[in-house]
Amino acid sequence: MNMPAVGNAPDYSALPLSDLDISDPRMFQFDYWHGLFARLRAEAPVHFQPSSPAGPFWSVTRYEDIVAIERNTEVFSSEPSISVLDPEPDMILKMFIAMDPPEHDDQRRAVHHVVAPRNLKEFEGLIRERTAAVLDQLPENEPFDWVTLVSRDLTTKMLATLFDYPWEERNNLTDWSDMFTNDERITAGEGVPRDVIIEHITACLQRFTELWHERKGDGKEAFDLIRMLQADPNTANMVDDPLTYMGNIMLLIVGGNDTTRNSMSGGVVFLNQFPDQMAKVRANPELIPSMVSEIIRFQTPLPHMRRTATQNVSFGGQQIAKGDKVVLWYVSGNYDETAIERPNDFWIERPNVRGHLSFGAGIHRCMGNRLAEMQLRILWEEALKRFRTIELAGEPVRTCNLFIRGFTRLPVRVTRF
Repeated sequence: MNMPAVGNAPDYSALPLSDLDISDPRMFQFDYWHGLFARLRAEAPVHFQPSSPAGPFWSVTRYEDIVAIERNTEVFSSEPSISVLDPEPDMILKMFIAMDPPEHDDQRRAVHHVVAPRNLKEFEGLIRERTAAVLDQLPENEPFDWVTLVSRDLTTKMLATLFDYPWEERNNLTDWSDMFTNDERITAGEGVPRDVIIEHITACLQRFTELWHERKGDGKEAFDLIRMLQADPNTANMVDDPLTYMGNIMLLIVGGNDTTRNSMSGGVVFLNQFPDQMAKVRANPELIPSMVSEIIRFQTPLPHMRRTATQNVSFGGQQIAKGDKVVLWYVSGNYDETAIERPNDFWIERPNVRGHLSFGAGIHRCMGNRLAEMQLRILWEEALKRFRTIELAGEPVRTCNLFIRGFTRLPVRVTRF
């Protein structure tokens, strides 16, 4: 493979298709991925890469193709992994997002009530109160890290609420989320060593096992995620299968963290890049819900999901063999010119603004999408009330990660009304 120098984008238009490397996470770290996926959509929308740190895999880059595969769960399985990587033999955790029906449906059903409309309505006041408190404490006219003081703080507090997790230990949840998604094989060697990840997974399992036994039979209403698992007959004994219990806890932690946290940061970047859109939403705050959906599309916090072919199949003019990895690039589908009007514009009045792929499609569509949207909506409602300006005070520092597209640092400066 012709690898670019660190920070320098390769000339994707000049490289032969066989030399394109769709497994290099530096394209997200240095934000030069657009050219790669535009080329693939135009010339090889179903593209085979024979070798990579994750092994051989197919890339699917057009919106409609991604949706078609998402909806064909019999031919394109979510097992054994939703990442381009296969799990290490001693780290195979079972989670419902990496399962097919009927197991997927049974386990997802046990916890989806946590984001039922009644619960969301009850959450709103709490989220607004916490958001207001966080924003009121931000320094004025001096740079601070938005990721640390806003995005990470707010999502950590929400995670602790969803799990009814001990408040004084809540930062464990975000630390574990970062560990789970930081495999060295998808971070160009910048990730966490395998033994350290195992150490944190073990600590997480131990703590959540303690919480399970503390709550079992305590007579309290099944409001948090642990009690919901206990209350459903399909998952009532999940703790007896540590790999499945840990897998689902890990899924719920990461799912409740990364999409929201990185979209909270991405919104600041995009509104600085497109000041006309900031002016529009200031003039008409009723555009905030639409803006939130556009932020989530523009950010695409999870760039890909992977499926595995269960049989030989012809798709997009290519012959995909049984057992082949098929990677669905949401980050490409969300910028597909044939499906999305003006995809490279951050356009908060976009028609069908919720029709993006950031939450997936079909049976695996993110169950917490309404909660994520609500958290982001409240953040911007409260921020625009308080701040005359929200400006970048330095270059964003992005994650070097093939599975999480986000920010590790975002210098920001605000002024108040």
